[in-house]
Amino acid sequence: MRSRIAFWNILKKDIKNYYLKPPNISWGIIFPLSWTLMQLIRSPGENVLKLLPGLMAMSVLFGTTSMLAVTITFERSGRSFERLLLAPISINVLVLAKIAGTVLFGIFNAFVPIIFASFFKDLRGVNFGIILPTVFMIAVSSALMGLLIAVSAKQVFEAQTFSNFFRFPMLFLCGLFVPISDLPVFLRPISYLLPLTYGADILKGAVTGVNTLSPTLSFGMLILFSVVLFLISRHNINRKWIL
Repeated sequence: MRSRIAFWNILKKDIKNYYLKPPNISWGIIFPLSWTLMQLIRSPGENVLKLLPGLMAMSVLFGTTSMLAVTITFERSGRSFERLLLAPISINVLVLAKIAGTVLFGIFNAFVPIIFASFFKDLRGVNFGIILPTVFMIAVSSALMGLLIAVSAKQVFEAQTFSNFFRFPMLFLCGLFVPISDLPVFLRPISYLLPLTYGADILKGAVTGVNTLSPTLSFGMLILFSVVLFLISRHNINRKWIL
Protein backbone atom coordinates (compact mmCIF):
# COMPACT_ATOMS: atom_id res chain seq x y z
CA MET A 1 0.00 0.00 0.00
CA ARG A 2 2.79 2.45 0.94
CA SER A 3 4.59 1.77 -2.34
CA ARG A 4 1.42 2.39 -4.37
CA ILE A 5 0.80 5.69 -2.59
CA ALA A 6 4.39 6.79 -3.13
CA PHE A 7 4.26 5.73 -6.79
CA TRP A 8 1.08 7.73 -7.41
CA ASN A 9 2.30 10.87 -5.62
CA ILE A 10 5.63 10.91 -7.46
CA LEU A 11 3.83 10.46 -10.78
CA LYS A 12 1.30 13.19 -9.98
CA LYS A 13 4.04 15.60 -8.89
CA ASP A 14 6.02 15.06 -12.11
CA ILE A 15 2.95 15.64 -14.28
CA LYS A 16 2.04 18.81 -12.41
CA ASN A 17 5.50 20.34 -12.14
CA TYR A 18 7.41 19.31 -15.26
CA TYR A 19 5.17 18.70 -18.26
CA LEU A 20 5.12 22.37 -19.25
CA LYS A 21 8.74 23.29 -18.50
CA PRO A 22 10.31 25.20 -21.45
CA PRO A 23 12.94 22.53 -22.34
CA ASN A 24 10.25 19.87 -22.43
CA ILE A 25 7.97 22.02 -24.58
CA SER A 26 10.72 22.80 -27.09
CA TRP A 27 12.20 19.31 -27.52
CA GLY A 28 9.36 17.07 -26.36
CA ILE A 29 6.41 18.82 -28.02
CA ILE A 30 7.33 21.51 -30.55
CA PHE A 31 10.10 19.62 -32.36
CA PRO A 32 8.13 16.38 -32.96
CA LEU A 33 5.02 18.40 -33.84
CA SER A 34 6.78 20.66 -36.35
CA TRP A 35 8.63 17.71 -37.92
CA THR A 36 5.35 15.82 -38.26
CA LEU A 37 3.55 18.71 -39.92
CA MET A 38 6.47 19.38 -42.26
CA GLN A 39 6.67 15.76 -43.42
CA LEU A 40 2.91 15.29 -43.84
CA ILE A 41 2.38 18.56 -45.71
CA ARG A 42 5.24 17.97 -48.14
CA SER A 43 4.34 14.29 -48.72
CA PRO A 44 0.55 13.95 -49.04
CA GLY A 45 -1.26 10.91 -50.41
CA GLU A 46 0.26 7.42 -50.29
CA ASN A 47 3.50 8.63 -48.71
CA VAL A 48 1.62 9.46 -45.51
CA LEU A 49 1.36 5.78 -44.58
CA LYS A 50 5.08 5.27 -45.24
CA LEU A 51 6.03 8.23 -43.07
CA LEU A 52 3.59 7.59 -40.23
CA PRO A 53 5.52 4.79 -38.41
CA GLY A 54 8.71 6.84 -38.36
CA LEU A 55 6.90 9.97 -37.18
CA MET A 56 5.23 8.06 -34.37
CA ALA A 57 8.47 6.44 -33.19
CA MET A 58 10.32 9.76 -33.39
CA SER A 59 7.62 11.54 -31.38
CA VAL A 60 7.82 8.92 -28.65
CA LEU A 61 11.64 9.06 -28.58
CA PHE A 62 11.88 12.84 -28.25
CA GLY A 63 8.94 13.12 -25.86
CA THR A 64 10.17 10.53 -23.38
CA THR A 65 13.86 11.44 -23.37
CA SER A 66 13.07 15.16 -23.02
CA MET A 67 10.71 14.51 -20.13
CA LEU A 68 13.29 12.46 -18.21
CA ALA A 69 15.98 15.09 -18.82
CA VAL A 70 13.70 17.74 -17.32
CA THR A 71 12.36 15.82 -14.32
CA ILE A 72 15.62 14.24 -13.16
CA THR A 73 17.96 17.19 -13.70
CA PHE A 74 15.61 19.81 -12.23
CA GLU A 75 15.16 17.69 -9.12
CA ARG A 76 18.89 17.00 -8.82
CA SER A 77 19.78 20.69 -9.15
CA GLY A 78 17.09 21.59 -6.60
CA ARG A 79 18.22 18.72 -4.33
CA SER A 80 14.65 17.42 -4.11
CA PHE A 81 15.72 14.10 -5.62
CA GLU A 82 17.78 13.42 -2.50
CA ARG A 83 14.61 13.48 -0.43
CA LEU A 84 13.10 10.85 -2.70
CA LEU A 85 16.17 8.67 -2.21
CA LEU A 86 15.72 8.97 1.55
CA ALA A 87 12.03 8.04 1.39
CA PRO A 88 11.07 4.58 2.74
CA ILE A 89 10.42 3.11 -0.72
CA SER A 90 12.52 0.82 -2.87
CA ILE A 91 14.71 2.11 -5.69
CA ASN A 92 12.66 -0.01 -8.10
CA VAL A 93 9.44 1.82 -7.16
CA LEU A 94 11.20 5.17 -7.44
CA VAL A 95 12.57 4.42 -10.93
CA LEU A 96 9.23 3.07 -12.14
CA ALA A 97 7.41 6.13 -10.80
CA LYS A 98 9.85 8.49 -12.51
CA ILE A 99 9.49 6.81 -15.90
CA ALA A 100 5.72 6.30 -15.66
CA GLY A 101 4.94 9.93 -16.42
CA THR A 102 7.35 9.97 -19.34
CA VAL A 103 5.79 6.80 -20.76
CA LEU A 104 2.34 8.40 -20.63
CA PHE A 105 3.74 11.53 -22.25
CA GLY A 106 5.40 9.46 -25.00
CA ILE A 107 2.18 7.55 -25.72
CA PHE A 108 0.32 10.84 -26.04
CA ASN A 109 2.99 12.15 -28.42
CA ALA A 110 2.72 9.02 -30.57
CA PHE A 111 -0.91 9.66 -31.41
CA VAL A 112 -0.39 13.27 -32.46
CA PRO A 113 0.98 12.17 -35.90
CA ILE A 114 -1.97 9.79 -36.24
CA ILE A 115 -4.42 12.63 -35.67
CA PHE A 116 -2.74 14.81 -38.29
CA ALA A 117 -2.35 11.92 -40.74
CA SER A 118 -6.09 11.22 -40.53
CA PHE A 119 -6.69 14.54 -42.31
CA PHE A 120 -4.63 13.37 -45.27
CA LYS A 121 -5.36 9.65 -45.45
CA ASP A 122 -8.01 7.10 -44.50
CA LEU A 123 -6.47 5.12 -41.60
CA ARG A 124 -9.11 2.44 -41.25
CA GLY A 125 -6.65 -0.20 -42.47
CA VAL A 126 -4.17 0.55 -39.66
CA ASN A 127 -3.88 -2.20 -37.03
CA PHE A 128 -4.26 -0.23 -33.81
CA GLY A 129 -4.32 -3.46 -31.78
CA ILE A 130 -0.60 -3.86 -32.53
CA ILE A 131 0.21 -0.15 -32.42
CA LEU A 132 -0.90 0.30 -28.80
CA PRO A 133 1.45 -2.26 -27.17
CA THR A 134 4.25 -1.29 -29.55
CA VAL A 135 4.02 2.39 -28.66
CA PHE A 136 4.02 1.42 -24.98
CA MET A 137 7.19 -0.67 -25.34
CA ILE A 138 8.94 2.04 -27.40
CA ALA A 139 8.02 4.57 -24.71
CA VAL A 140 9.38 2.34 -21.92
CA SER A 141 12.69 1.61 -23.66
CA SER A 142 13.13 5.25 -24.73
CA ALA A 143 12.35 6.48 -21.21
CA LEU A 144 14.97 4.17 -19.76
CA MET A 145 17.52 5.39 -22.31
CA GLY A 146 16.66 8.92 -21.24
CA LEU A 147 17.14 7.96 -17.61
CA LEU A 148 20.62 6.64 -18.34
CA ILE A 149 21.50 9.98 -19.91
CA ALA A 150 19.90 12.04 -17.14
CA VAL A 151 21.85 10.16 -14.47
CA SER A 152 25.10 11.54 -15.92
CA ALA A 153 23.93 15.15 -16.34
CA LYS A 154 23.81 17.91 -13.73
CA GLN A 155 21.83 20.50 -15.71
CA VAL A 156 18.93 20.33 -18.15
CA PHE A 157 20.95 21.71 -21.06
CA GLU A 158 23.59 19.04 -20.49
CA ALA A 159 20.99 16.27 -20.51
CA GLN A 160 19.35 17.62 -23.67
CA THR A 161 22.73 17.94 -25.38
CA PHE A 162 23.73 14.39 -24.45
CA SER A 163 20.32 13.17 -25.63
CA ASN A 164 20.75 14.76 -29.04
CA PHE A 165 23.96 12.82 -29.59
CA PHE A 166 21.80 9.68 -29.49
CA ARG A 167 18.45 10.90 -30.80
CA PHE A 168 19.44 12.45 -34.10
CA PRO A 169 21.64 9.56 -35.29
CA MET A 170 18.80 7.20 -34.38
CA LEU A 171 16.51 9.02 -36.82
CA PHE A 172 18.68 7.66 -39.63
CA LEU A 173 20.00 4.42 -38.14
CA CYS A 174 16.73 2.85 -36.94
CA GLY A 175 14.90 2.69 -40.26
CA LEU A 176 12.47 5.47 -39.36
CA PHE A 177 12.81 7.33 -42.64
CA VAL A 178 15.75 5.60 -44.36
CA PRO A 179 15.44 1.79 -44.79
CA ILE A 180 18.19 -0.10 -43.00
CA SER A 181 18.90 -1.96 -46.24
CA ASP A 182 19.90 1.38 -47.81
CA LEU A 183 22.46 2.15 -45.12
CA PRO A 184 26.17 1.41 -45.62
CA VAL A 185 27.00 -2.16 -44.65
CA PHE A 186 29.22 -1.12 -41.74
CA LEU A 187 26.35 0.86 -40.15
CA ARG A 188 23.71 -1.87 -40.27
CA PRO A 189 24.97 -3.81 -37.21
CA ILE A 190 24.65 -0.61 -35.17
CA SER A 191 21.00 -0.34 -36.22
CA TYR A 192 20.20 -3.71 -34.70
CA LEU A 193 21.77 -2.68 -31.39
CA LEU A 194 19.15 0.06 -30.95
CA PRO A 195 15.72 -0.77 -29.48
CA LEU A 196 13.96 1.81 -31.64
CA THR A 197 14.81 -0.27 -34.73
CA TYR A 198 12.55 -3.07 -33.55
CA GLY A 199 9.73 -0.79 -32.46
CA ALA A 200 9.74 1.08 -35.76
CA ASP A 201 9.62 -2.20 -37.69
CA ILE A 202 6.53 -3.36 -35.80
CA LEU A 203 4.85 -0.01 -36.46
CA LYS A 204 5.62 -0.33 -40.16
CA GLY A 205 3.92 -3.71 -40.21
CA ALA A 206 0.89 -2.33 -38.38
CA VAL A 207 0.53 0.66 -40.71
CA THR A 208 1.72 -0.60 -44.10
CA GLY A 209 1.50 -4.37 -43.62
CA VAL A 210 5.20 -4.86 -44.43
CA ASN A 211 7.68 -6.05 -41.79
CA THR A 212 11.40 -6.60 -42.20
CA LEU A 213 11.70 -8.58 -38.97
CA SER A 214 9.40 -11.01 -37.20
CA PRO A 215 7.01 -9.10 -34.87
CA THR A 216 7.56 -11.76 -32.20
CA LEU A 217 11.32 -11.23 -32.39
CA SER A 218 10.90 -7.45 -32.31
CA PHE A 219 8.64 -7.54 -29.24
CA GLY A 220 11.08 -9.89 -27.53
CA MET A 221 14.00 -7.57 -28.26
CA LEU A 222 12.08 -4.56 -26.92
CA ILE A 223 11.36 -6.43 -23.70
CA LEU A 224 14.98 -7.52 -23.43
CA PHE A 225 16.28 -3.99 -24.01
CA SER A 226 13.83 -2.62 -21.42
CA VAL A 227 14.90 -5.11 -18.76
CA VAL A 228 18.61 -4.51 -19.39
CA LEU A 229 18.20 -0.72 -19.41
CA PHE A 230 16.18 -0.86 -16.18
CA LEU A 231 18.85 -2.91 -14.41
CA ILE A 232 21.64 -0.62 -15.65
CA SER A 233 19.68 2.48 -14.58
CA ARG A 234 19.10 1.06 -11.12
CA HIS A 235 22.78 0.16 -10.80
CA ASN A 236 23.88 3.65 -11.87
CA ILE A 237 21.53 5.30 -9.37
CA ASN A 238 23.00 3.18 -6.60
CA ARG A 239 26.57 3.86 -7.74
CA LYS A 240 26.35 7.59 -8.50
CA TRP A 241 23.65 8.90 -6.18
CA ILE A 242 23.66 6.66 -3.12
CA LEU A 243 27.08 5.12 -2.52
